[in-house]
Amino acid sequence: MSDRPPSGPPRDPAATLSVFLADEEATLRFASRLARAVDPSGEPLVLYLSGDLGAGKTTLARGLLEALGERGPVRSPTYALLAEYQPPGHRVLHLDLYRLDDPDELAALGLADHLPGSTLWLIEWPQRGAGGGLPPADAEVSLQPEGAGRRLIITPLSAPGRQWLLAVAEDSR
Repeated sequence: MSDRPPSGPPRDPAATLSVFLADEEATLRFASRLARAVDPSGEPLVLYLSGDLGAGKTTLARGLLEALGERGPVRSPTYALLAEYQPPGHRVLHLDLYRLDDPDELAALGLADHLPGSTLWLIEWPQRGAGGGLPPADAEVSLQPEGAGRRLIITPLSAPGRQWLLAVAEDSR
């Protein structure tokens, strides 16, 4: 089953970043690079994570959280829908909407109440929450199978998303 976010503005292929990730370790290393570009003092950065089951969305989310300093276990919130983490200097919300039956179920989570004070939203299976009050994406992070690994493609969808992608692209560590 493919995971496509809700329709957004037209995408400029020249504005994307594409990286081949050979294995889980490469995914975790690249997640550290993504985390370094998150500005804890700005508006919350909303990332829609897309890809088929097993594509590596949760691994990427775990890598981001660990790179931000999260020390507790990081698991996909498939059954709870929402997990909140507070690594030093951040407040991160991780949503996994795979089991969501109806976007109206999101209302019970009080998503608008979570926006203030958060620095990063990681939303897996965002298309299942379309029309249910999800914040708009600043960037889509897509993971697609390629050979023995996967291709990660980042497409910015807002000015903050473009700024974040620029910071990611400039980080060569």
